[in-house]
Amino acid sequence: MSQMSHSWDPDRYLTYADQRGRPFADLLARVPAEKPRTVVDLGCGPGNLTALLADRWPDAAVTGIDSSPEMIAAAREIAGVRWEVADLRDWVRPDPLALRAPVDVLVSNATLQWLPDHIELLPRLVDRVAPGGWFAFQVPGNFDEPSHTIRTDIAERTPYAEHVRDVAVPSSHEPVDYLRVLLGLGCEADVWETTYLHVLTGPDPVFDWVSGTGARPTIQALPEELRGEFEDEFRRLLREAYPADPSGRVVLPFRRIFAVARTAAS
Repeated sequence: MSQMSHSWDPDRYLTYADQRGRPFADLLARVPAEKPRTVVDLGCGPGNLTALLADRWPDAAVTGIDSSPEMIAAAREIAGVRWEVADLRDWVRPDPLALRAPVDVLVSNATLQWLPDHIELLPRLVDRVAPGGWFAFQVPGNFDEPSHTIRTDIAERTPYAEHVRDVAVPSSHEPVDYLRVLLGLGCEADVWETTYLHVLTGPDPVFDWVSGTGARPTIQALPEELRGEFEDEFRRLLREAYPADPSGRVVLPFRRIFAVARTAAS
């Protein structure tokens, strides 16, 4: 069944830019490539993190790719990177004429979880990496947490269910699953997980976080006459699941899964 399309809001996504950016920095720190010629960021979003790749490897040709025209429009304000609107699944399609040069460093940060079959795409992603090159990705691993399960529970109710049954819903696998696939592809691989404890402030901060990412497709799919009611209930239940302390601070635990793989040298 096809999934309904949605659009992204760069400004809303960047509300927690520092906290969202930390996993990218932690991932990048484990990629020891010295002088890559080509670096690609698949699912680059508004480009603020892709710019770190250009800073890390100033002599490389860095390309940021995202399927969202809104995200790429925001990214184009950042110099030093080539930006492209494209679907990740199209980017990894086989190239029978071998017209596309391999990539020395391929990065995908918090993107693969939007593709239900992404673990089956890993061989094609690895194929796009040059011999001895690096493939690094990070995906959320917190889909059994209230920040996601509450959305699912509400979305299954009448009258919302008929409007959101086909929306995109993120998911991921366990670290060992990614490790086995990467090792089976002949890569050297390092896979690990980290749970960040994000300290958030302001009214309904967890709602603000998830409504800019994982819950956005669901909220967008609802007609206006239902959206406000859905959001009110979502906010209320999130406040119960993530209560503020006396100082107004809310702690959002966020598990993330990382993988850094080096392809076999030719």
